[in-house]
Order: sequence, then structure tokens, then C-alpha cells
Amino acid sequence: MLRPMKMVFSNCVRRTLVTTAKAAPTAAKQMTCREALNSAMDDEMERDSRVFLMGEEVAQYDGAYKVSRGLWKKYGDKRVIDTPITEMGFAGVAVGAAMAGLRPILEFMTFNFSMQAIDQVINSAAKTFYMSAGQINVPIVFRGPNGAAMGVAAQHSQCFAAWYSHVPGLKVVSPYDIEDCRGLLKSAIRDPDPVVVLENEVLYGVPFPVNPAIMDKDFLIPIGKAKIMKPGKHVTVVGHSRAVETCLLGAVELAKKGIEVEVINLRSLRPLDTETIFNSVKKTHHLVTVEQGWPQSGIGAEICARVMEDETFFHLDAPVWRVCGVDVPMPYAITLESAAIPKAVDVVAAVTKVLGKK
Repeated sequence: MLRPMKMVFSNCVRRTLVTTAKAAPTAAKQMTCREALNSAMDDEMERDSRVFLMGEEVAQYDGAYKVSRGLWKKYGDKRVIDTPITEMGFAGVAVGAAMAGLRPILEFMTFNFSMQAIDQVINSAAKTFYMSAGQINVPIVFRGPNGAAMGVAAQHSQCFAAWYSHVPGLKVVSPYDIEDCRGLLKSAIRDPDPVVVLENEVLYGVPFPVNPAIMDKDFLIPIGKAKIMKPGKHVTVVGHSRAVETCLLGAVELAKKGIEVEVINLRSLRPLDTETIFNSVKKTHHLVTVEQGWPQSGIGAEICARVMEDETFFHLDAPVWRVCGVDVPMPYAITLESAAIPKAVDVVAAVTKVLGKK
């Protein structure tokens, strides 16, 4: 694991760099991830009367992060439901509603609180289709912010990507930009199985340029398919959620050194699009994984294992390198928190090491 260095990008610099990495036109219409998620739920609630939203403060307060802004006023108390602070209880209600034929969207105020409901998510939602011999579908979406935010300390900063992607019966997606947020959430709502949508609180307010195609009411991103964000020929760098931003920032710096990085946005963690990863590695012969979660049993570790078990292993010219969060509970102090999360400089150092350059 590469220890993250103490380096902080301001929001202004960070957004400028990401825009540069994506080569976005400055005059393009923009939308935030918060607005993209909101529009996705609005589309699907309008399309299908079985879809409803429930969670803490999602209705009259418009959501703790304003993701559900305006939905209660539009759809009323029966479609947008404020719950008590009891994750085990309202998760059980939502799973039961899904078994009965409705299509709930359940918001956790943070996925750290999903641990209160993990029996319902795993034992009730994930396993029912298998245990009923395919007779009972559970078409439910569990969504909310996942991983590190800013200044919320250890009990509110954990990444659950590895936890939930470990479980058969669940599908797990982790969106990065507005295209991901709209397309993946809409696909999740329409899916016949339980889907965990791991959003990122820091990205909620980040604007991205709008491609008109993604605003189509039937715009969907297939669950299980990654996206090549930036083509390259020297090294493959793979990430999900906010780590995609870290990969893109690192790629900008590496390009100054003549290193062309292929950046893959995983989008889906279960199922994992190994085909896209393998094809990229066969071209670049080098692989670096990036995630904000802990290193042990993480997403990067899983990718390393998949590459080892495939003939893709023989195309590697160097070992796979993982860039992860530091293996400690998230500190509260801002300087320590910054040091615990991977930065672009860590991606640059990892790629430089893998390529054998000084």
C-alpha cells in the first residue's frame, strides 16, 4: 500500500483539474451529481407508480443532502416517506414492500448507518431469490453516501464497497459523475434484484458538463459494465466513485512526463467488468488500482486476484500496485484525514514505481 502524502487540493483547484482531465467545454450546461440523482428518481417515480422513496428526512426536509428535493411536494406522503431513526425497522418495511411487488428506494443517511440494517440487507434482501428457488424477487434499491466525506470522523467515513460486493444476491454500483448517477440509479430502480448504490457525499455538489443524451428518460447504464474515461498505452489505472477523480488528476500529472494512462471507471463492483480491465492490461502491461477504502480484502485486492487467476497475468510486465486509504479508522483532524485518503500524488508515485521510472 502506498501511504498517502499530506497534500490538499482546494475544491476550486480540484474541479479545474477534473474539468481539464475530462476535456470539458467551459460553456457547456452543467449539472451536479445531486441533481442527477434527483432527476433519475423523478423519472422513475413518474414512469412507474410502484416506485417510492423512504428514509430519514427524505420528504418534508428534501433530504439530508437535498438529493430528494421537490419529490415530496410532487408525489406526496404515500410515495416519499419520512421514517423514524430506525434503520433496521424501515429497511425491513422496504424489503417486505419489495417482496409484495413494490419497488422501494431506501435512502441511508450514510452507509455507515446501514450496519444497523445489515441483517435486512443481507439475509432478507440478498438471499431471498435464491432461497425461494426464484419465486420471490426483491426489487429494492439501497442508496446513500458512502466512504469518506469531510470532517465526520471514523464512524461516518467508512467505505462499504468491499463489504457489499462480497455478497451473492446483491448488485453493487458506485457512480462517479452525473452520467453514472443518472444511468446507474435508473438501471438499479428497474432491476428485479436488490441493488446497492454507493454514492459519495463530496461529489454531490460537484458540477459536470451535461451531455444531452443522458437526459433522455430511458437513458440507462448497464450494471456490470465499466467505462474507459481516458485511453492510454503505458499503464492501466482503475478506480470507482471519487477515486476516479484521483485517477484522472494523477493522469494529468503523468501526461506531463510523457506517460499515457488509461483510466477505467469501474462503475459496477458486483458484477465486476473484468473483461474491460483484462483487455486494457493486455494493451498496457501494467496495472494500478485506486480506492478510498482500506487495503485488506478490498476492491483492489479482488482485482489483483482476478488478474492472477486469468491468462492476463502473463501480460503483466510488473506487479499490480494498490493505492488505498490508510489502514486506520478515519481521523477527525483535517490534516490527518487528508493524509488518510489517496491523492493524485500517490497515483503518480505508484505508476512511476510500476513503470520502473525514477
